Amino acid sequence: MAVTNLQLPARLQDPLAPLYVLHGDEPLLEQEALDAIRAAARAQGFSERSAFVASATQFDWSAVLAASASQSLFAERCIVEIRLPTGKPGKEGAQVLERLAEQAAASKQADATLLIVVLPRADRTMQQTSWFAAMERAGEVVRIDPVARRDMPAWLATRLKAQGQHVAAGEEGLQALAFFTDCVEGNLMAAHQEVQKLGLLYPPGPLSLAQIEASVRNVARYSMADLSEAALSGQLLRAQRVLDGLLAEGEPAVRLHTVIAGDILSLYRARQALDAGAPLPQALRQARAWGPKEKLLERVLPQVRLPLLARLVQSAHVVDGICKGLKDPQWPQDAQGALQRLLMQLCRTVARR
Repeated sequence: MAVTNLQLPARLQDPLAPLYVLHGDEPLLEQEALDAIRAAARAQGFSERSAFVASATQFDWSAVLAASASQSLFAERCIVEIRLPTGKPGKEGAQVLERLAEQAAASKQADATLLIVVLPRADRTMQQTSWFAAMERAGEVVRIDPVARRDMPAWLATRLKAQGQHVAAGEEGLQALAFFTDCVEGNLMAAHQEVQKLGLLYPPGPLSLAQIEASVRNVARYSMADLSEAALSGQLLRAQRVLDGLLAEGEPAVRLHTVIAGDILSLYRARQALDAGAPLPQALRQARAWGPKEKLLERVLPQVRLPLLARLVQSAHVVDGICKGLKDPQWPQDAQGALQRLLMQLCRTVARR
């Protein structure tokens, strides 16, 4: 059964499933979900824990099998945790995971062994593997959803409330949460740490905008995924802020251009396939659009037209040269200015729908 991390606490009120799979790319929320499962397991008598960090090669999967079977010798209820940082267990690992899933499926709830598997976000390819499907049938797959920017103020308010604090009522409170969100955007762990710091600096009760401004540092950390999401959503101001933040963090202009140009080419190729009569799912596959990008393109593609995208491709070609030292009299001479203009063109093309 598939659930989200938000649904997990309620699920843990019931008898534990024999198997939990956690997958996502948000370390803080992943750790909190893992801690919640461990706490529920301890409350239900699981006193031993074995943890493994597995890889596709050079890993002894027999140790995992031995740990999952040790209860028969010592009569202890045991948690067996397997962390797969790459999401690729290899042939032997896949067989072991399928075997463990089959054993878990034989019981409706955790008996002597509770198996927890921690993965990066499961894309379509991973979800179609036999070992992942076997685990999904045997237990609960917990999808760790990131906190969207629009939901960040409410998330911060909930965290503050949990430690007895809250922002001022009315417009000041909204401004405080908006400021807080801008400062920690792209770094949920930093947001959590800043909330904890406010709990140390100030007593329970209301927090003013001035207090939050004095405490919260600008700890935003952006990723290439943030740049793609903002650009393909047509969010020009946010996209420019992410671009500037990545440049300030030392990301090379050539690499940033590769991300923006890749999004443009994905749009162009998918639209080209649609115009040739391909259905939308096939067009997305031809454009090699997976995961979050697939959902963004699904919203954009029906509205954009090929001539506009062709001009974007030409602009991306020009900016590629600028980033590598070739100047163009009709474009900014520096790489940052050229990237900003290219990003503006992409956002406006997407938003024009």
